[in-house]
Amino acid sequence: MSEPPALLLVIAKEPRAGRVKTRLQARFSPRVAAELAHAALTDTLATAVSTGLPVTVVLDGAAGGWLRPDVGVLPQRGDGLDERLAAAFDDAVATSPGGPVLLIGMDTPQVSRAQLAAVDFAGVDAVVGLAADGGFWALGLRHAHPEALLGVPMSTATTGREQVRRLRAAGLRVGFLPVLRDVDTPDDAEAVAALAPASRFATRHRRAVAELPGRRPVAGPARGGRRVPALHLFEEALTGARVVAEHPGTVVDLPARRWTAEADVVDHLLLSRCRGTVLDLGCGPGRLVVALAREGVPALGVDVSARAVALARRRGADVLHRDLHDPLPGEGRWGTVLLADGNVGIGGSPAQLLRRCAELLGDDGLLLVEADPDPDADHVGEVVLRSDDGERWACVPWARLGADALLRCAVSCGFTPAEHWEVGGRVLLVLRRLPRPAARAS
Repeated sequence: MSEPPALLLVIAKEPRAGRVKTRLQARFSPRVAAELAHAALTDTLATAVSTGLPVTVVLDGAAGGWLRPDVGVLPQRGDGLDERLAAAFDDAVATSPGGPVLLIGMDTPQVSRAQLAAVDFAGVDAVVGLAADGGFWALGLRHAHPEALLGVPMSTATTGREQVRRLRAAGLRVGFLPVLRDVDTPDDAEAVAALAPASRFATRHRRAVAELPGRRPVAGPARGGRRVPALHLFEEALTGARVVAEHPGTVVDLPARRWTAEADVVDHLLLSRCRGTVLDLGCGPGRLVVALAREGVPALGVDVSARAVALARRRGADVLHRDLHDPLPGEGRWGTVLLADGNVGIGGSPAQLLRRCAELLGDDGLLLVEADPDPDADHVGEVVLRSDDGERWACVPWARLGADALLRCAVSCGFTPAEHWEVGGRVLLVLRRLPRPAARAS
Protein backbone atom coordinates (compact mmCIF):
# COMPACT_ATOMS: atom_id res chain seq x y z
CA MET A 1 0.00 0.00 0.00
CA SER A 2 1.40 3.40 -0.96
CA GLU A 3 2.29 6.04 1.62
CA PRO A 4 2.54 9.60 0.26
CA PRO A 5 4.17 12.43 2.22
CA ALA A 6 1.98 14.25 4.73
CA LEU A 7 3.69 17.62 4.17
CA LEU A 8 5.65 19.16 1.31
CA LEU A 9 8.37 21.71 2.10
CA VAL A 10 9.94 24.06 -0.45
CA ILE A 11 13.25 25.49 0.76
CA ALA A 12 13.71 28.90 -0.83
CA LYS A 13 15.61 32.14 -0.78
CA GLU A 14 13.89 35.49 -1.31
CA PRO A 15 14.37 36.29 -5.04
CA ARG A 16 16.14 39.60 -4.51
CA ALA A 17 18.68 41.00 -7.01
CA GLY A 18 22.30 40.42 -6.00
CA ARG A 19 21.33 37.94 -3.29
CA VAL A 20 20.01 34.97 -5.22
CA LYS A 21 21.29 32.85 -8.14
CA THR A 22 24.59 34.71 -8.24
CA ARG A 23 26.17 32.07 -10.50
CA LEU A 24 23.68 33.01 -13.21
CA GLN A 25 25.33 36.43 -13.23
CA ALA A 26 28.12 34.96 -15.34
CA ARG A 27 25.68 35.56 -18.19
CA PHE A 28 22.78 37.64 -16.88
CA SER A 29 22.47 40.80 -14.79
CA PRO A 30 21.64 40.52 -11.06
CA ARG A 31 18.12 41.75 -11.84
CA VAL A 32 17.54 39.11 -14.51
CA ALA A 33 19.04 36.38 -12.31
CA ALA A 34 16.59 37.36 -9.56
CA GLU A 35 13.69 37.34 -12.03
CA LEU A 36 14.67 33.84 -13.16
CA ALA A 37 14.75 32.76 -9.51
CA HIS A 38 11.32 34.33 -8.99
CA ALA A 39 9.94 32.42 -12.00
CA ALA A 40 11.49 29.13 -10.80
CA LEU A 41 10.03 29.58 -7.34
CA THR A 42 6.60 30.45 -8.74
CA ASP A 43 6.63 27.34 -10.96
CA THR A 44 7.77 25.12 -8.11
CA LEU A 45 5.10 26.37 -5.71
CA ALA A 46 2.36 25.98 -8.33
CA THR A 47 3.39 22.38 -8.95
CA ALA A 48 3.67 21.64 -5.22
CA VAL A 49 0.20 23.02 -4.49
CA SER A 50 -1.27 21.06 -7.42
CA THR A 51 -0.48 17.80 -5.60
CA GLY A 52 -3.15 18.58 -2.99
CA LEU A 53 -0.63 18.17 -0.16
CA PRO A 54 -0.12 20.86 2.50
CA VAL A 55 2.78 23.07 1.34
CA THR A 56 5.12 25.18 3.47
CA VAL A 57 7.96 27.42 2.29
CA VAL A 58 11.10 27.26 4.43
CA LEU A 59 12.25 30.80 3.70
CA ASP A 60 15.51 32.72 3.89
CA GLY A 61 14.47 36.38 3.58
CA ALA A 62 11.16 38.19 3.39
CA ALA A 63 7.96 36.93 1.77
CA GLY A 64 6.84 38.80 -1.33
CA GLY A 65 4.14 38.79 -3.97
CA TRP A 66 5.26 35.36 -5.14
CA LEU A 67 3.97 33.77 -1.91
CA ARG A 68 0.61 32.13 -2.50
CA PRO A 69 -2.13 32.48 0.14
CA ASP A 70 -2.50 28.68 0.29
CA VAL A 71 1.14 28.16 1.36
CA GLY A 72 2.56 28.33 4.87
CA VAL A 73 5.91 29.81 5.89
CA LEU A 74 8.67 28.68 8.23
CA PRO A 75 11.84 30.78 8.66
CA GLN A 76 15.15 29.07 7.94
CA ARG A 77 17.32 28.49 11.00
CA GLY A 78 21.03 27.73 11.20
CA ASP A 79 24.22 28.74 9.45
CA GLY A 80 25.23 26.23 6.80
CA LEU A 81 22.74 24.49 4.52
CA ASP A 82 23.13 21.24 6.47
CA GLU A 83 21.98 23.01 9.66
CA ARG A 84 19.10 24.68 7.81
CA LEU A 85 17.90 21.36 6.40
CA ALA A 86 18.08 19.67 9.80
CA ALA A 87 16.18 22.57 11.42
CA ALA A 88 13.56 22.52 8.64
CA PHE A 89 12.76 18.86 9.33
CA ASP A 90 12.72 19.48 13.09
CA ASP A 91 10.25 22.35 12.67
CA ALA A 92 8.15 20.54 10.05
CA VAL A 93 7.79 17.36 12.07
CA ALA A 94 6.68 19.45 15.05
CA THR A 95 3.98 21.21 12.99
CA SER A 96 2.96 18.56 10.45
CA PRO A 97 -0.26 16.57 10.70
CA GLY A 98 1.81 13.41 11.18
CA GLY A 99 3.54 11.29 8.58
CA PRO A 100 6.56 11.67 6.30
CA VAL A 101 7.85 15.06 5.17
CA LEU A 102 9.26 15.74 1.68
CA LEU A 103 11.52 18.75 1.11
CA ILE A 104 12.35 20.07 -2.36
CA GLY A 105 14.32 23.08 -3.57
CA MET A 106 13.17 26.06 -5.61
CA ASP A 107 15.75 25.26 -8.31
CA THR A 108 13.91 22.58 -10.31
CA PRO A 109 11.02 24.39 -12.04
CA GLN A 110 10.70 21.45 -14.43
CA VAL A 111 9.54 19.10 -11.65
CA SER A 112 6.09 17.77 -12.50
CA ARG A 113 3.00 17.08 -10.46
CA ALA A 114 3.24 13.43 -11.52
CA GLN A 115 6.79 13.18 -10.16
CA LEU A 116 5.77 14.61 -6.79
CA ALA A 117 2.55 12.60 -6.65
CA ALA A 118 4.55 9.40 -7.22
CA VAL A 119 6.68 9.87 -4.08
CA ASP A 120 6.03 6.85 -1.89
CA PHE A 121 7.42 6.11 1.57
CA ALA A 122 6.03 2.56 1.66
CA GLY A 123 8.86 0.31 2.84
CA VAL A 124 11.42 3.12 3.26
CA ASP A 125 12.40 5.66 5.91
CA ALA A 126 13.87 8.27 3.55
CA VAL A 127 13.73 9.24 -0.12
CA VAL A 128 16.38 11.12 -2.07
CA GLY A 129 16.17 12.85 -5.47
CA LEU A 130 19.71 13.14 -6.77
CA ALA A 131 20.66 16.14 -8.92
CA ALA A 132 22.66 16.01 -12.13
CA ASP A 133 25.51 18.05 -10.60
CA GLY A 134 26.05 15.50 -7.82
CA GLY A 135 23.87 17.15 -5.16
CA PHE A 136 20.21 16.45 -4.45
CA TRP A 137 17.02 18.30 -5.30
CA ALA A 138 14.69 16.46 -2.90
CA LEU A 139 14.97 14.83 0.50
CA GLY A 140 12.19 13.11 2.38
CA LEU A 141 12.20 11.75 5.94
CA ARG A 142 9.67 9.82 7.95
CA HIS A 143 11.12 11.30 11.16
CA ALA A 144 13.62 14.08 11.87
CA HIS A 145 17.17 12.71 11.84
CA PRO A 146 19.57 15.62 12.44
CA GLU A 147 22.48 13.18 12.93
CA ALA A 148 22.06 12.10 9.28
CA LEU A 149 22.14 15.69 7.96
CA LEU A 150 24.53 17.73 10.10
CA GLY A 151 28.05 17.80 8.72
CA VAL A 152 27.21 16.65 5.19
CA PRO A 153 29.34 18.84 2.87
CA MET A 154 27.04 20.84 0.61
CA SER A 155 27.47 22.13 -2.94
CA THR A 156 30.03 19.51 -4.00
CA ALA A 157 30.03 16.87 -6.72
CA THR A 158 29.60 14.17 -4.06
CA THR A 159 26.97 15.79 -1.81
CA GLY A 160 24.17 13.48 -2.93
CA ARG A 161 26.26 10.35 -2.57
CA GLU A 162 27.44 11.41 0.90
CA GLN A 163 23.89 12.22 2.01
CA VAL A 164 22.73 8.76 0.96
CA ARG A 165 25.67 7.19 2.80
CA ARG A 166 24.84 9.12 5.97
CA LEU A 167 21.17 8.11 5.82
CA ARG A 168 22.11 4.46 5.46
CA ALA A 169 24.69 4.76 8.24
CA ALA A 170 21.83 5.97 10.48
CA GLY A 171 20.04 2.69 9.77
CA LEU A 172 17.48 4.19 7.40
CA ARG A 173 16.04 2.41 4.37
CA VAL A 174 16.45 4.75 1.38
CA GLY A 175 14.32 5.03 -1.77
CA PHE A 176 15.16 7.11 -4.82
CA LEU A 177 13.32 9.71 -6.92
CA PRO A 178 14.17 10.62 -10.54
CA VAL A 179 17.43 12.48 -11.16
CA LEU A 180 16.76 16.13 -12.08
CA ARG A 181 18.97 19.03 -13.08
CA ASP A 182 18.74 22.04 -10.81
CA VAL A 183 19.42 25.60 -11.91
CA ASP A 184 22.76 26.94 -10.73
CA THR A 185 24.66 28.01 -13.85
CA PRO A 186 23.66 29.58 -17.19
CA ASP A 187 24.06 26.16 -18.85
CA ASP A 188 21.70 24.67 -16.27
CA ALA A 189 19.16 27.41 -16.95
CA GLU A 190 19.28 26.74 -20.70
CA ALA A 191 18.86 22.98 -20.24
CA VAL A 192 16.02 23.26 -17.71
CA ALA A 193 14.16 25.81 -19.84
CA ALA A 194 14.32 23.34 -22.73
CA LEU A 195 12.89 20.58 -20.52
CA ALA A 196 9.86 22.68 -19.50
CA PRO A 197 9.25 25.07 -22.42
CA ALA A 198 5.76 26.08 -21.21
CA SER A 199 6.93 27.06 -17.72
CA ARG A 200 7.22 30.61 -16.40
CA PHE A 201 10.92 29.95 -15.99
CA ALA A 202 11.38 29.02 -19.66
CA THR A 203 9.37 32.04 -20.79
CA ARG A 204 11.53 34.40 -18.72
CA HIS A 205 14.69 32.62 -19.86
CA ARG A 206 13.81 33.00 -23.54
CA ARG A 207 13.25 36.72 -23.02
CA ALA A 208 16.49 37.02 -21.04
CA VAL A 209 18.49 35.35 -23.80
CA ALA A 210 16.88 37.51 -26.48
CA GLU A 211 17.85 40.61 -24.47
CA LEU A 212 21.55 39.70 -24.27
CA PRO A 213 23.83 42.25 -26.01
CA GLY A 214 24.75 41.14 -29.52
CA ARG A 215 22.41 38.15 -29.48
CA ARG A 216 21.00 37.51 -32.93
CA PRO A 217 17.45 36.25 -33.10
CA VAL A 218 16.85 32.77 -34.43
CA ALA A 219 15.64 33.12 -37.98
CA GLY A 220 13.20 30.88 -39.79
CA PRO A 221 14.20 27.96 -42.02
CA ALA A 222 17.41 28.46 -43.94
CA ARG A 223 16.94 30.40 -47.14
CA GLY A 224 19.71 31.86 -49.24
CA GLY A 225 23.14 31.84 -47.70
CA ARG A 226 25.90 29.41 -48.61
CA ARG A 227 25.69 25.64 -48.35
CA VAL A 228 28.74 24.15 -46.60
CA PRO A 229 29.73 20.65 -45.40
CA ALA A 230 27.85 19.73 -42.23
CA LEU A 231 31.13 18.88 -40.46
CA HIS A 232 32.21 22.52 -40.78
CA LEU A 233 29.22 23.69 -38.73
CA PHE A 234 29.47 20.82 -36.26
CA GLU A 235 33.12 21.66 -35.60
CA GLU A 236 32.29 25.35 -35.22
CA ALA A 237 29.82 24.39 -32.48
CA LEU A 238 32.58 22.44 -30.71
CA THR A 239 34.72 25.59 -30.60
CA GLY A 240 31.93 27.63 -28.99
CA ALA A 241 30.04 29.10 -31.95
CA ARG A 242 26.26 28.97 -31.88
CA VAL A 243 24.84 26.53 -34.44
CA VAL A 244 21.16 25.64 -34.60
CA ALA A 245 19.45 22.51 -35.88
CA GLU A 246 16.09 22.82 -37.62
CA HIS A 247 14.04 19.70 -36.94
CA PRO A 248 10.46 19.49 -38.27
CA GLY A 249 8.48 22.00 -36.22
CA THR A 250 11.33 23.15 -33.96
CA VAL A 251 14.68 24.95 -33.92
CA VAL A 252 17.21 24.08 -31.20
CA ASP A 253 20.82 24.93 -30.46
CA LEU A 254 23.32 22.11 -30.86
CA PRO A 255 24.16 21.12 -27.25
CA ALA A 256 27.91 21.40 -27.75
CA ARG A 257 28.46 22.54 -24.17
CA ARG A 258 27.17 19.19 -22.90
CA TRP A 259 29.28 17.28 -25.40
CA THR A 260 32.47 19.06 -24.31
CA ALA A 261 31.70 18.94 -20.56
CA GLU A 262 32.48 16.14 -18.15
CA ALA A 263 30.10 13.18 -18.00
CA ASP A 264 27.14 14.03 -15.75
CA VAL A 265 25.19 11.91 -13.30
CA VAL A 266 22.82 10.58 -16.00
CA ASP A 267 25.78 9.68 -18.20
CA HIS A 268 27.27 7.73 -15.30
CA LEU A 269 23.96 5.95 -14.77
CA LEU A 270 24.08 4.85 -18.41
CA LEU A 271 27.75 3.86 -18.21
CA SER A 272 27.13 1.77 -15.10
CA ARG A 273 25.31 -0.69 -17.40
CA CYS A 274 28.38 -1.24 -19.60
CA ARG A 275 30.11 -4.59 -19.53
CA GLY A 276 33.25 -5.83 -21.20
CA THR A 277 35.04 -3.62 -23.71
CA VAL A 278 33.04 -0.57 -24.82
CA LEU A 279 32.77 1.07 -28.25
CA ASP A 280 31.27 4.60 -28.37
CA LEU A 281 29.95 5.39 -31.86
CA GLY A 282 29.81 9.10 -32.68
CA CYS A 283 31.78 9.82 -29.51
CA GLY A 284 32.31 13.52 -30.25
CA PRO A 285 34.82 15.12 -27.84
CA GLY A 286 34.92 11.88 -25.87
CA ARG A 287 33.31 12.66 -22.52
CA LEU A 288 31.94 9.10 -22.15
CA VAL A 289 35.19 7.43 -23.23
CA VAL A 290 37.10 9.58 -20.71
CA ALA A 291 34.64 8.71 -17.92
CA LEU A 292 34.97 4.98 -18.66
CA ALA A 293 38.76 5.17 -18.76
CA ARG A 294 38.80 6.81 -15.32
CA GLU A 295 36.84 3.81 -14.03
CA GLY A 296 39.35 1.43 -15.57
CA VAL A 297 36.93 0.25 -18.29
CA PRO A 298 38.56 -0.42 -21.71
CA ALA A 299 36.80 1.89 -24.17
CA LEU A 300 37.30 3.19 -27.71
CA GLY A 301 35.54 6.10 -29.40
CA VAL A 302 34.85 6.56 -33.10
CA ASP A 303 33.98 9.84 -34.84
CA VAL A 304 34.19 11.34 -38.33
CA SER A 305 35.04 14.83 -37.04
CA ALA A 306 38.76 15.58 -36.90
CA ARG A 307 38.09 18.42 -34.46
CA ALA A 308 36.10 16.16 -32.11
CA VAL A 309 38.80 13.47 -32.26
CA ALA A 310 41.52 16.03 -31.49
CA LEU A 311 39.56 17.35 -28.50
CA ALA A 312 38.93 13.81 -27.25
CA ARG A 313 42.58 12.79 -27.56
CA ARG A 314 43.62 15.98 -25.77
CA ARG A 315 41.46 14.79 -22.85
CA GLY A 316 43.20 11.42 -22.86
CA ALA A 317 40.48 9.44 -24.67
CA ASP A 318 41.34 6.58 -27.03
CA VAL A 319 39.52 7.63 -30.23
CA LEU A 320 39.61 6.70 -33.92
CA HIS A 321 39.02 9.23 -36.71
CA ARG A 322 36.86 6.98 -38.86
CA ASP A 323 33.39 6.42 -40.24
CA LEU A 324 31.53 3.87 -38.14
CA HIS A 325 30.70 1.85 -41.28
CA ASP A 326 34.41 1.47 -42.13
CA PRO A 327 36.30 -1.56 -40.75
CA LEU A 328 36.77 -1.22 -36.97
CA PRO A 329 38.90 -3.12 -34.46
CA GLY A 330 37.30 -6.06 -32.65
CA GLU A 331 34.28 -6.48 -34.93
CA GLY A 332 31.93 -9.09 -33.50
CA ARG A 333 33.65 -9.07 -30.09
CA TRP A 334 32.66 -5.82 -28.33
CA GLY A 335 30.88 -6.26 -25.01
CA THR A 336 28.99 -2.94 -25.21
CA VAL A 337 28.25 -0.42 -27.95
CA LEU A 338 27.10 3.12 -27.05
CA LEU A 339 24.74 5.30 -29.11
CA ALA A 340 24.26 8.25 -26.73
CA ASP A 341 23.08 11.82 -27.41
CA GLY A 342 20.58 10.78 -30.06
CA ASN A 343 23.29 9.14 -32.18
CA VAL A 344 20.84 6.45 -33.26
CA GLY A 345 19.86 9.10 -35.82
CA ILE A 346 23.29 9.12 -37.53
CA GLY A 347 22.91 8.69 -41.27
CA GLY A 348 19.13 8.87 -41.27
CA SER A 349 18.78 5.06 -41.43
CA PRO A 350 18.25 3.62 -37.93
CA ALA A 351 17.82 0.05 -39.18
CA GLN A 352 21.13 0.14 -41.04
CA LEU A 353 22.89 1.62 -38.00
CA LEU A 354 21.39 -0.91 -35.58
CA ARG A 355 22.41 -3.78 -37.86
CA ARG A 356 25.93 -2.33 -37.86
CA CYS A 357 25.87 -2.33 -34.05
CA ALA A 358 24.79 -5.98 -34.11
CA GLU A 359 27.80 -6.77 -36.34
CA LEU A 360 30.16 -5.07 -33.88
CA LEU A 361 28.81 -6.76 -30.73
CA GLY A 362 29.62 -10.21 -29.49
CA ASP A 363 26.80 -12.65 -28.78
CA ASP A 364 24.70 -11.39 -25.87
CA GLY A 365 26.50 -8.02 -26.07
CA LEU A 366 24.72 -4.84 -24.95
CA LEU A 367 23.66 -1.81 -26.97
CA LEU A 368 23.10 1.25 -24.77
CA VAL A 369 21.09 3.74 -26.76
CA GLU A 370 19.43 7.09 -26.07
CA ALA A 371 15.99 7.64 -27.59
CA ASP A 372 14.32 10.95 -28.44
CA PRO A 373 12.52 12.38 -25.37
CA ASP A 374 9.36 12.79 -27.48
CA PRO A 375 7.65 9.38 -27.08
CA ASP A 376 5.87 9.81 -30.43
CA ALA A 377 8.98 10.71 -32.41
CA ASP A 378 9.39 8.52 -35.50
CA HIS A 379 10.94 10.71 -38.18
CA VAL A 380 13.53 9.88 -40.81
CA GLY A 381 14.67 12.68 -43.06
CA GLU A 382 17.01 15.66 -43.08
CA VAL A 383 17.98 18.15 -40.41
CA VAL A 384 19.21 21.59 -41.41
CA LEU A 385 22.22 22.92 -39.50
CA ARG A 386 22.62 26.67 -39.67
CA SER A 387 25.14 29.19 -38.39
CA ASP A 388 23.92 31.81 -35.95
CA ASP A 389 23.96 34.50 -38.62
CA GLY A 390 22.08 32.32 -41.11
CA GLU A 391 24.77 32.82 -43.76
CA ARG A 392 25.91 29.17 -43.88
CA TRP A 393 23.86 26.01 -43.73
CA ALA A 394 24.01 22.27 -44.37
CA CYS A 395 21.58 19.37 -44.70
CA VAL A 396 22.24 16.24 -42.64
CA PRO A 397 20.43 12.91 -43.01
CA TRP A 398 19.09 12.21 -39.53
CA ALA A 399 16.45 10.23 -37.67
CA ARG A 400 14.54 10.92 -34.46
CA LEU A 401 13.06 7.88 -32.73
CA GLY A 402 11.12 7.80 -29.49
CA ALA A 403 11.37 4.71 -27.31
CA ASP A 404 8.52 2.81 -28.97
CA ALA A 405 9.76 3.35 -32.53
CA LEU A 406 13.32 2.58 -31.47
CA LEU A 407 12.32 -0.68 -29.80
CA ARG A 408 10.35 -1.80 -32.86
CA CYS A 409 13.32 -1.11 -35.09
CA ALA A 410 15.80 -2.77 -32.70
CA VAL A 411 13.78 -5.98 -32.42
CA SER A 412 13.73 -6.27 -36.21
CA CYS A 413 17.54 -5.92 -36.21
CA GLY A 414 18.31 -8.74 -33.79
CA PHE A 415 18.01 -7.10 -30.36
CA THR A 416 15.79 -7.75 -27.37
CA PRO A 417 14.98 -5.08 -24.73
CA ALA A 418 16.63 -5.42 -21.31
CA GLU A 419 16.04 -2.06 -19.57
CA HIS A 420 14.25 1.21 -20.27
CA TRP A 421 14.19 4.24 -18.01
CA GLU A 422 13.70 8.02 -18.13
CA VAL A 423 15.84 10.29 -16.02
CA GLY A 424 16.85 13.95 -16.20
CA GLY A 425 14.76 14.48 -19.34
CA ARG A 426 16.64 11.72 -21.18
CA VAL A 427 15.30 8.35 -22.34
CA LEU A 428 17.80 5.50 -22.08
CA LEU A 429 17.47 1.90 -23.25
CA VAL A 430 19.57 -1.20 -22.79
CA LEU A 431 19.20 -3.70 -25.63
CA ARG A 432 20.74 -7.19 -25.71
CA ARG A 433 22.05 -8.67 -28.93
CA LEU A 434 20.49 -12.03 -29.69
CA PRO A 435 22.95 -14.89 -30.34
CA ARG A 436 23.98 -15.36 -33.95
CA PRO A 437 22.48 -18.37 -35.69
CA ALA A 438 24.81 -21.35 -35.60
CA ALA A 439 26.58 -21.97 -38.88
CA ARG A 440 25.32 -25.02 -40.80
CA ALA A 441 27.73 -27.81 -41.40
CA SER A 442 28.22 -28.42 -45.11
